[in-house]
This record gives sequence, C-alpha cells and structure tokens, in this order.
Amino acid sequence: MRGSPLALAVALACLPAASPAGAGGHPVVLDRTEVTLGAFTAFAERAGLRTAAERDGCGHEYAGGWQRRPGWHVRAPYGAPAAPDEPAVHVTWAEARAYCEAAGGRLPTADEWRAAAYTEARPAPADGFTRGRTYPYPVGDTPEGLHIADTGARRHAPVGSGRPGVNGLHHMGGNVWEWLADRRGGEALTAGGSWWYGAAQTRRDGLQWKEAVFHAVYIGFRCATPHP
Repeated sequence: MRGSPLALAVALACLPAASPAGAGGHPVVLDRTEVTLGAFTAFAERAGLRTAAERDGCGHEYAGGWQRRPGWHVRAPYGAPAAPDEPAVHVTWAEARAYCEAAGGRLPTADEWRAAAYTEARPAPADGFTRGRTYPYPVGDTPEGLHIADTGARRHAPVGSGRPGVNGLHHMGGNVWEWLADRRGGEALTAGGSWWYGAAQTRRDGLQWKEAVFHAVYIGFRCATPHP
C-alpha cells in the first residue's frame, strides 16, 4: 500500500485543513471532514491495530437501550463492507487519538472544536457566511442542510457530502458524533450530534460525555493539526 496511488489518496484524505482555531495561544486547523474509513483502515494496517470492536466481535447500536451488533466494526459499520469514503466509526477515544497522532496531529479540544464549528474565521468567505460571526448551528442560522434524524437521515453519509458549513467544514453537526481531546476520568467528550439525533445536539451546548472505551456506529472523529 505504501507509495501506491491508492495509499497516497488515503493518506491525503484527512489533510485538507479549514478553520483556524486556537487554545492556549497555539492555533490549529481542523480537518475539513471526518476521518474516513479508508484512511483509518490504512493506518490500522500500518500500525498492526485491531480495534476493540473487532476484538469484541461486535459494535453497538441504540435500540431501546444499547445493543451489541455482531460483525459491526470500523470496516463493516452496519455488518457489511463499507465504502472507503464513509466516516470511520466503531472506534474508541484511544484509537482515534492514536490515528491523529500518527497523522501529525491530535484530537481537537472542545474550545477548538466550537470555534471552528460556529464562528466564521475565513478572510473572505464566498458561500454566504460572514467573517467574525458566530452562528447557532454549524451550517448557519438554521439546521437546514444537517444530516440528522429531523431531515430523514437513517444512516451516516459519506464524508464531504452535502452542503459545507461554517469555515467550509463538512458535518460538524450531524452525521456522526466526534471524539474530542477533553477527558473526565474514564469519560471523553463528543461533539456535533449524529444522524440518529435531532438539531438540538448539533448546537454548541449539545456536547456529551461518553465512556472513552465505548465504540458505536454513531461515533467518529476528525483531527486538529498545528496551524502552518
């Protein structure tokens, strides 16, 4: 894989950077999309990583309570092989962190994620957003365009699909929850909501704590890298 055209495409999948966001005076840029299944599995193969979901033989889905789904894991999020442009899900917080570190970055903090998701920072946005303005949703003043249950979503969508939002980022609201760097004991923070939820979870106060060792079909991630 290394050095092949496919490997190059996979390696570059997480690199297009968008909104500068800073914490503690150290600006970073967030990936334009969630990390793809193709990029994550290429990393896993290089690192010899077998994910917790693969070791457990199942992933998780909520249906009147958390249900174990045999055969669901990052390579087969709904039990069947998936396309490389789907978001990488069924990964734990530690697995997401390991990917970002191998890619030269890290998981974003809540402050960095919120800054990128809601406050337009581009010098001259040409897609209807206004520099310096903070929006209630990652796609603007209304939740229109989010991939969420309110708009009929039934599964996650390919990364980069749909209308880009604030700072040109895709799916900062909806599609899949995203692991953040923030920890609270055995829990880690997630942001953005998912296709299973409604618009409320996509707002800046919709972040949720989850067990860091948990893996589910609703949780993915994106990375933050130092601002050039």
